[in-house]
Amino acid sequence: MKENIHPKYQKVAFHDTSIDKYFIVGSTLKTNEVVELDGKTYPYYPIEVSSKSHSFYTGKQGVKKQDGRVAKFNNRFGKIKSKESK
Repeated sequence: MKENIHPKYQKVAFHDTSIDKYFIVGSTLKTNEVVELDGKTYPYYPIEVSSKSHSFYTGKQGVKKQDGRVAKFNNRFGKIKSKESK
């Protein structure tokens, strides 16, 4: 393998600012800021949303009820009786 062509792989502290949680993950991300966690210094990178705060993963997702084409058709024409059923 060639020397000095691969990015440096290191542990990085990602900070979910919406819930104030830190995640230590291996990454090749380069940052200018550092943070000290548990007595160790890590490169620091703030993020707005993670799996701990996203509504899909937390189960607090609001599902909007939308009728499909068949339901719309049945609502519109389902009450009309055909000539044969009269």
